[in-house]
Amino acid sequence: MPCTPPTAWMNSRSELAAGRAELDAISAAGRQFLGTRHAILGGAMSWLSERHLVAATSNSGAFGVIATGSLSPGELRAEVKATFARTDAPFGVNVIIMHPELDALLQVCIDEGVGHVVLAGGMVPRAATDRLKQAGVKSIAFAPTLPVARKLMRQGVDAFIIEGMEAGGHTGPVATSVLCQEILPHLSDVPVFVGGGIGRGDAIALYMGMGAAGCQIGTRFVCASESIAHENFKKAFYHAKARDAQLSVQLDPDFPVIPVRALANKATEQFFAAQRDAIARYRAGELDQKEAQLVIERFWAGSLRRAVIDGDVEHGSLMAGQSVGMVEREQSVAEIVDELMDQAAAALAGRINRLSTG
Repeated sequence: MPCTPPTAWMNSRSELAAGRAELDAISAAGRQFLGTRHAILGGAMSWLSERHLVAATSNSGAFGVIATGSLSPGELRAEVKATFARTDAPFGVNVIIMHPELDALLQVCIDEGVGHVVLAGGMVPRAATDRLKQAGVKSIAFAPTLPVARKLMRQGVDAFIIEGMEAGGHTGPVATSVLCQEILPHLSDVPVFVGGGIGRGDAIALYMGMGAAGCQIGTRFVCASESIAHENFKKAFYHAKARDAQLSVQLDPDFPVIPVRALANKATEQFFAAQRDAIARYRAGELDQKEAQLVIERFWAGSLRRAVIDGDVEHGSLMAGQSVGMVEREQSVAEIVDELMDQAAAALAGRINRLSTG
């Protein structure tokens, strides 16, 4: 029976060790900023990124993030306390800028000792970053463009996430690979985490090699054994391919709506009706633009709950990134994180080997 020669076995072990050392080196800034073993930031997914998944993510050595979504301040306080009861590791909270109780949500994070707050869903107000900084809380914002990132840096934001259009849920118009080329070379003074369409460790190694401090992972965690997603929701992910995760369409150019990427189903058609109704009420003067956008936000929150919690995968929203095709089975969060890190180390080991023998 053939076997691997001892020298080849030793070389592969040595190369993998070199890959792990390289991974530790290029992720050092991200790991230090998050206070974690791995520079992996959990994507904040409404209804899914709650105490169980967040704690499991942090316990795996990555960094879990609670999604506030439409939570009230009281509900967020309970979620934070419950997460602290399940993990001693660092985790953060994602807060939507347009939330009508933004100030109260930020105060909950401060009161409960949350170390990092991700500010999402719009241009971050100076008052929010000042308040968090005064309380010693690190702020993370989304940077859709380099000018926005530079402005937010002057405003005191501590780190950024650049998220490409491949991501699930609310997303932007530019691909992850293009955003990385546009932004990473010019933001070396602060940690920048990359998200959108990342389902393997090879991609993590690639983006860290380009200068990212770490990566944001969402879709890969949806079907984790610790995820509270309904079994119907998980099964939809197992059978989906990248092309099934489609972007919603904006109906009125004068009424900007952030695109949402989800698996196509009847909820997609219902969203068009919700948009038409909100736009009509806006045109009639019944709602201002912010109120109309909140109506649409609430549609997605309710529709997503129907799918995630109730298991209605026909009429509920199946938000998913294009990496959904890489979700093949249920795994624990720890298994997913270990797999991603092994793949990243192996990719770096291969690069080191090619450089040394080239």
